[in-house]
Amino acid sequence: MLGGVALFVTALVLIGRFYPGSGAEQLDWRPTRSAEVEVQNDVDDLAQMYEAINVRRRARGDTELTEEEVEARVAADLRERIDRRGRSA
Repeated sequence: MLGGVALFVTALVLIGRFYPGSGAEQLDWRPTRSAEVEVQNDVDDLAQMYEAINVRRRARGDTELTEEEVEARVAADLRERIDRRGRSA
């Protein structure tokens, strides 16, 4: 019984190893979206998020949030985390 299972597994491995082409080619599989489309979607998502945040900020009477302000906040948070980690170690 074990010999039959071992023979079956070995046959599958050999077929996979020596059969020409890849599994994606055999299945005629292609990604649904290209990398360029994914990047453009990310850029669009960020623009929509900034716009939504700024709509709420304008409604409260605050100034609009810019990308530079967000980057400065992230940098400050990272510095604070590093400082806390240094103090706790």
